[in-house]
Amino acid sequence: MRVRTLSATAAVVAVTAAGLTLPLAGTSAAAAAATPLHADFNGDGLTDLAVGVPSATVNGKANAGYVNVVWGGVNGLGPSSSTGVISQSYRAVPGTPEAGDRFGSAVASGDLNGDGISDLVIGASGEALTDSGRGHEGSVTVLYGSPSGFGNHDSIGFTAARGEGEFTQLGSRISVGDYDHDGDQDLALGAADEESGSLRLRPGPLTPGSPTTTEVIAQYSMGGRTRDLATGDFDGDGKDDLAVTYKEMEGAGTFILRWNAAGEPARYWNSSDYGQSLAAADFDRDGKDDLAIGYDQPNPEVEDAGLCTDERSGGAVAVVYGGGESFGASHDCFTQDSPGVAGASEAGDWFGFSVAAGDVNGDDLPELVVGVPGEDIGTVKDAGAYVVLRGSATGPSGGVARNQNTPDMPGTAETGDQFGAQVTTGRYNPDQLDDVAASAPTENAGEARSGGVWYAQSTQTAYPLGRSLTPFGLALSTGTKYGEVLGE
Repeated sequence: MRVRTLSATAAVVAVTAAGLTLPLAGTSAAAAAATPLHADFNGDGLTDLAVGVPSATVNGKANAGYVNVVWGGVNGLGPSSSTGVISQSYRAVPGTPEAGDRFGSAVASGDLNGDGISDLVIGASGEALTDSGRGHEGSVTVLYGSPSGFGNHDSIGFTAARGEGEFTQLGSRISVGDYDHDGDQDLALGAADEESGSLRLRPGPLTPGSPTTTEVIAQYSMGGRTRDLATGDFDGDGKDDLAVTYKEMEGAGTFILRWNAAGEPARYWNSSDYGQSLAAADFDRDGKDDLAIGYDQPNPEVEDAGLCTDERSGGAVAVVYGGGESFGASHDCFTQDSPGVAGASEAGDWFGFSVAAGDVNGDDLPELVVGVPGEDIGTVKDAGAYVVLRGSATGPSGGVARNQNTPDMPGTAETGDQFGAQVTTGRYNPDQLDDVAASAPTENAGEARSGGVWYAQSTQTAYPLGRSLTPFGLALSTGTKYGEVLGE
């Protein structure tokens, strides 16, 4: 478990964005923490939550999209402390909001400039880069974090990558790591094309003025798309590796890439089964990261070769364990019919639509959080839930579920909310426990300010009162499908 060091408090900075005057740094914004924390954009030692809202209307442009960052604080995530709208009209972000840009279609974080503070990486997969304006080349923007969050007038943002084909849709998936092991952080990027897609690398350094070109590191056949990415140290050598799951028209797969001494990627592990979501963590505490693969539905292309070959019409999650050169020698498969797992596996539950890992009870063993957005709550269809599989020395085991009818969880389970569509974890308050954030992007579907994210603080004894973060509560003028994308 990483050690986080809290730093001293600094002043809050405000900004006017899209007509809103909202705080751009949390109430405990501070100098860079001694040990960088993932997604800590102001260096106060607490995780911040980046929410992508690519379907939102900005400046009258439908699906222009924006990102909203909710700051971690003494009391965790709350509606009184967020950035407001970070869109392409924000002064530090290149470009202009245009219909269909889908700015915020992916969000990721990493310390890209080595200052000990996380930086924000944002995909705009629908961005048109040609004069015709009809293309969807896509682009990726970097916004440097700072002790004042993103509120400093000297905030630096720049275009880090640009799609090279009319239908590339670069930036639909993003992961950050030093994949080629040269000391600079790199970006792994999902890309499409008119007939097939690819996985691309934007090598570091990620600095203003550096080249925006990318290189293909995996090519898919007809209809191929990257479904998810995850960074981890799967072979235990202390270096970043990249996990990828993808789907083609007539094939699919999940694989891990690691780079050799010459800086070239090679497949370290491969499966013909594909998933919807990925998460990396050392679930069995052997010093090597393991890979959780969420399957939200059956895979008709795979029969006996699948990792989870039992009935999985309601979804499943495989945990593939690391082991040096024997990665994948063992794995576990979980459904809602597994011993101790809350609920029952039913067609359309989408158990595994999203997955995340974090130590929510302080035992130094990561729990596995599984989104189940198609779960029926009683007679309420597709209200959604998430399940927390308990950590143990041998990997995850049975766990409990939460939904909007659970005591101390705000709101009410309603038809089509799809609560748990996205899940993530972070140390959003100073208690050193990972908390869960779960979204319901179709909450209040059809309204201009739809969707929401629910913050569930962790304790070692009980679940305290949760908190809902909605466009209305955050004073956002628009927020269609708020929570459609959550940063990790």
